[in-house]
Amino acid sequence: MSQRYKPNVTVACIIHATSQDKYLMVEEWIEGEQRFNQPAGHLEANESLIQACEREVFEETGLSLKPQGLVGIYQFSASEDLAFVRFTFFVQLNDMPSPTPQDKAIHSAHWLSFEQIEAKQSLLRSPLVLDCLKDYLNNVQTGQSYPLGLLNSGRLTIAQASKA
Repeated sequence: MSQRYKPNVTVACIIHATSQDKYLMVEEWIEGEQRFNQPAGHLEANESLIQACEREVFEETGLSLKPQGLVGIYQFSASEDLAFVRFTFFVQLNDMPSPTPQDKAIHSAHWLSFEQIEAKQSLLRSPLVLDCLKDYLNNVQTGQSYPLGLLNSGRLTIAQASKA
């Protein structure tokens, strides 16, 4: 029997300052290499996807923000034994609050234009960073986004052990 496929569940958040048309990106160093990403991280036990998004945004930027919608759900295989299912959310702000990363793994956070992010393509954490941003921009242009109610968070309690 083959080993069961167990992708990592992650969340990410596109934070867009609409009046300046800038996006908040975090800078981290991974194995000595500079990388840029949206605030993102792993889903933890007993938290909803939305709670995970709020926690990761706070840890990586110091900002307490609530996601306003879902951009999309993405599946990505980084290698044969490392895969991800990524839920990307968005928040739209009028201004650009100063980020203060709480997580020591985050070197700094930067407000960047789409063009600046695109120019850093070789430094992005994964291809999903730019793919999600392009989907977000397409959603803004078409007036489409997925409501947070799409994600059922009502069953977070651990079920009773079966007596069967």
